[in-house]
Amino acid sequence: MTAPLEQVAFDIETTGFDVDDEVTVVGFAVPMGVRVFVQTGGRSAVDVEDVVEEATETLVKVSTHQSERALLKAVAGFVEERLCDEDVLLVAYNGERWNGGFDLPFLRTRYAQLDVPWPFVDVAYADVLPLVSDRFNTTVDGDEHGDLAAAYEVLCDGAYGDLDPFADSKEAVAAFDDGRFGELVLHNVADVLRTRALGRVAEQYCSKSEFSVKSLTPTRSI
Repeated sequence: MTAPLEQVAFDIETTGFDVDDEVTVVGFAVPMGVRVFVQTGGRSAVDVEDVVEEATETLVKVSTHQSERALLKAVAGFVEERLCDEDVLLVAYNGERWNGGFDLPFLRTRYAQLDVPWPFVDVAYADVLPLVSDRFNTTVDGDEHGDLAAAYEVLCDGAYGDLDPFADSKEAVAAFDDGRFGELVLHNVADVLRTRALGRVAEQYCSKSEFSVKSLTPTRSI
């Protein structure tokens, strides 16, 4: 039996949901820790490393970028170096499903509008949300707990929930506006670690065929 692909969980933060909103953070949970890219909109972010290091025992490498374009290009470099042509499976929670999703559609639009080449070439992808909603029972007191934080609390040990400074993901928008980049990064780190934990649970209790794996390679590369 072939070994499963190494899961790399990812998650993004944005300034909103419209086509002209920007990506503010992209984070990847790799085996050795978490790699985070954050854009500052031209502002200083000297406290980011200190805030993150003080809050978590997980190894987190953060790079700051003055603009969204610079962030997206840095992410492309990381993907090319770390993910392309490797035996990895990129996973997200509601990143992209057959009938929806957020992270990948948002990234496609921003890469296209900024005329930056799509980075996820020769990268396999699967979404964790359908696995959780279709293959696990997350109903508590009659209500289904299907969002990332709630599903994580039901199926995992819950330790990463304490890492998140926000009660709601919408707070990430205000944090970027206010220049609270350390808190913004911590929220992203918590989300990618929660996604990774749920992906590992799915690996332990679901068959390979239940992972709907797709290629992110575009039909035509620039």
